[in-house]
Amino acid sequence: MGGLGLWSSGGGEARDDMAARIRHHLVAMLRYGPRLSPRDLVAELDKEIGVAARWDLAGVLEALREDPHLTRDEHGYIRDLLADDALVRALRGEGAADHDVESTIDELLRRSRIYRDSQAFREMMAFIAAFRRYSPYNNMLVRLQNPSCTYFATARHWEREFGRTIREDARPMLILVPMGPVMTVYDLDSTAGPALPEELTNFAKFDGKWDPKWLDNLTTNAERHRIRVDFKPLSSTHAGLARVIRGPEGEKFRIVVHDGLKPSDQFGTLCHEIAHILLGHLGSDRDKWWPARSHLGRRTVEIEAEATAYIVTRHLGLEGTSAEYLSSYVDAGGRIPNNVSCDRIAKVARKIEQMALGPRPAPRPRSSSRVGSAANRPALQPSQS
Repeated sequence: MGGLGLWSSGGGEARDDMAARIRHHLVAMLRYGPRLSPRDLVAELDKEIGVAARWDLAGVLEALREDPHLTRDEHGYIRDLLADDALVRALRGEGAADHDVESTIDELLRRSRIYRDSQAFREMMAFIAAFRRYSPYNNMLVRLQNPSCTYFATARHWEREFGRTIREDARPMLILVPMGPVMTVYDLDSTAGPALPEELTNFAKFDGKWDPKWLDNLTTNAERHRIRVDFKPLSSTHAGLARVIRGPEGEKFRIVVHDGLKPSDQFGTLCHEIAHILLGHLGSDRDKWWPARSHLGRRTVEIEAEATAYIVTRHLGLEGTSAEYLSSYVDAGGRIPNNVSCDRIAKVARKIEQMALGPRPAPRPRSSSRVGSAANRPALQPSQS
């Protein structure tokens, strides 16, 4: 099976063009327009450029803060914008909560600081994607508990499949189970028994074949989430794009995928663009099916979306070029932004994989009064084990 192509929203040229458009608009506003509040400024950019402008706004403002061509008054306005929490709230989207509900998993990752390194982050994503027997979220939990783990299974599976038993000094790891609390699994070093079968050393090698139903299923299930998917010619710098719309049939978002790509590449691109939406990069939606996270910045949203697409496609046995794509968003020190959420990546990856494998029911609207509660997000909860 041939490798998949690049599943990007756009290359460096497209990103530079977006930043240039934002900069031009801001400079014109500074010179000739009123000093807008953070919320009004974001609304103006949404209208004139699009919601994706939010991802680059902070970076453009940072650059303008040091621009010698601006006046002292203009510099002061930009400094005030960057220092104002209202800008972050506005970037999250209208109706967003005043603060994000931070996952305990992401807090653990931030405290450890291990996965801010780009190599460690890629290894984490590869581990999450490799074990197709378990959900991406459970794979992440195992990696956090034992970074040196190479293979894991339940005690029953070890004995039944490989004739191996659990050592007395074995250290169990916890994963989540459907409709229940937790169960224990053990890594290879915690077992003893016959020589290892070849599959334990080659488990990460894929022999899967492309299934056209995946693209059809993903497209159909996206529409059930009121995400319109079109396949049309795009420029050479775009494989796909996602936008906020107010469609006549109640659509909320629109995705366009380059129709010149082969179907497996279209699938990878669609995974990337749906990930942007379900990760909240284009804001929340009126039914509160996902949180508003459009304040994160260009590097963070592209890393999260491509990591999600990588997990989905590799879990299904496909190979792509995500490593090369992600490298363009890693800073000079090889670091990953602090606000990249491995927790949400794993949950959304599972969601998209389920959408690709078969029909999924349309999600139900949620009460706006309960949005923000981590316990009230079934659409993005992992389907464990």
